[in-house]
Amino acid sequence: MSTPPTSGPQPPDRGEPSAAERRRWRQYLADEKAEAATYRYLAERRQGEERDILLALADAERRHEEHWRQLLGHEADKPTRPSLRNRMLGLLARRFGSVFVLALAQRAEGRSPYSDDPSATSAMAADEQIHEEVIRGLATRGRTRLSGNFRAAVFGANDGLVSNLALVMAIGATGVSSTFILFSGIAGLLAGALSMGAGEYVSVRSQRELLEASRPTQVTLSAAKSLDIDANELVLVYRARGMSREAAEHRAAERMGLFTCDCDPSLSLWPEKMEEAAGDDHESVGTGIGAALSSFCFFASGAIIPVLPYLFGMGGLSAVVLSCTLVGIALLLTGGVVGLLSGASPVKRGLRQLAIGLGAAAVTYALGLLFGTGPA
Repeated sequence: MSTPPTSGPQPPDRGEPSAAERRRWRQYLADEKAEAATYRYLAERRQGEERDILLALADAERRHEEHWRQLLGHEADKPTRPSLRNRMLGLLARRFGSVFVLALAQRAEGRSPYSDDPSATSAMAADEQIHEEVIRGLATRGRTRLSGNFRAAVFGANDGLVSNLALVMAIGATGVSSTFILFSGIAGLLAGALSMGAGEYVSVRSQRELLEASRPTQVTLSAAKSLDIDANELVLVYRARGMSREAAEHRAAERMGLFTCDCDPSLSLWPEKMEEAAGDDHESVGTGIGAALSSFCFFASGAIIPVLPYLFGMGGLSAVVLSCTLVGIALLLTGGVVGLLSGASPVKRGLRQLAIGLGAAAVTYALGLLFGTGPA
């Protein structure tokens, strides 16, 4: 037996609904069914708490579905296609089930029309607002898991796109040959990619070395037996590591073999836990070689795009226009992905990336015209 459609006040009875209202209700019904199916598809690819949350969301959408069924009566079974947005969400959920789908679902929940529709209950409108926050929380988990690698990928690719496009535009505007522009672009690609790789290697290695220098040593194991029990310098060691006085005294008592203190046993910090925590820090940082290779590849993947027209023998204004077009498409895509994952408008983020990239290219192109010999 299905659960009641919603709690809270029901919409007032306004007589026989118009044809437009019935069409709108059928659309709502189709969209609720599609959203419930999307959450079930996502739940199939998850386990534990996330799976339970997604299934609970699907049940909530089913309650909303029952509300529209009751209003429509015998017309509830009249076939209506879900909106294009919900069809795309369902397709992506079946094929991928990733954080991208959750980010899209978050935006979909945030655009619910129920708060402005008198046919929906206030409880349903509140549900949709809460659903947006639930999806935001689930999407945040995925964003957190990929934030480091994603930041490096977007930053590297975008840097390659903008810097090499600016270089190619500046040199091309001076009127030099297409061959010279090509080799300049390739030199810019290699120089930038090597610089990015070297910078990431040094950065990661330095961070690992800082973590290693900050990692507690085991000198307390050998020195503890010779310390003055009354002075107990070990307490200072643990307080310097950030422990409270109570936790430091308990830990020092453990180290010196005094297990008769009245401290809370939960304050214990065993060596293996400290080792595990230090290992987690190093794992989250990654390796210098891995970071260097990733940065090199991401930068090169972006920097090769402005050079493509010249690689295929083009030159002059046509090569400039095609190079800008290709880079513009790539900037729109990277900006759109950033907007999607951040829960913001992909269009706005894409246009922002486009404006920044092409703006930098326009400035360098103007400088090339100013100091060069004119177009080839």
